[in-house]
Amino acid sequence: MQYAPHNFLGLALIDGLLDGLGWAKAQGARSVLLRSGLRNFCAGADVALFESAERGVAPDVDLVAVLRAFDTLPIPIVAAIHGVTVGGGLELALASDLVIAGESAKIGCVEATIGLNPLMGGIQRITERAGAARAKEMVLLGRRYDPRTLERWNVINRVVPDEKLGDASMTLARELANGPTLAHASTKAIVSYTLAHGVPAADEAMRELQQEYWRSDDLKRGLESLEINGPGAARFVGR
Repeated sequence: MQYAPHNFLGLALIDGLLDGLGWAKAQGARSVLLRSGLRNFCAGADVALFESAERGVAPDVDLVAVLRAFDTLPIPIVAAIHGVTVGGGLELALASDLVIAGESAKIGCVEATIGLNPLMGGIQRITERAGAARAKEMVLLGRRYDPRTLERWNVINRVVPDEKLGDASMTLARELANGPTLAHASTKAIVSYTLAHGVPAADEAMRELQQEYWRSDDLKRGLESLEINGPGAARFVGR
């Protein structure tokens, strides 16, 4: 992302994200790395989104479409966050599959400071990751947190020194891209189904959600490699 000055979450950035995810899928990408080319990952929403507040109505923007695009993309999305990552910026990260942060990032749900709460699924996703008590603390107080705290709370996955964020996030994205793509798609689908319907229902749906990878070249390669070379040596091709 590179929408100066601070990647504010507005219509241009939203359209760019949706176009980018669609392009990645069409090109046969096997993972996506979401990162910023600016000083901050995303410093919250573009205030232009809130012009409708003067009329007492919510913005006429389908933010759920962004969440749906992240969730249904059949490849892993890694968010690499640094600098200020607040409001909608944090929500973009939480919509991703894995979140890796530079150690000096400043992260939070700050919407309460202007009389809002998160508009793009932040409350729900923090509740999923860290529990109701932490979600209420983060959203009600509107504070910024250091990445180590949020890693400990399971809000984000990993923290690295700032100077290593680029290499570490790219290494992670490449590892995922080199993995069994159809199995990864199944994993995303099963996790989403579990969150939506619960564990017993996901148990019943699991066989169907795993069906596609049983026909994959990657599974054949994995089994052949296991027999010849032992575990962990397979080279997958993403189909």
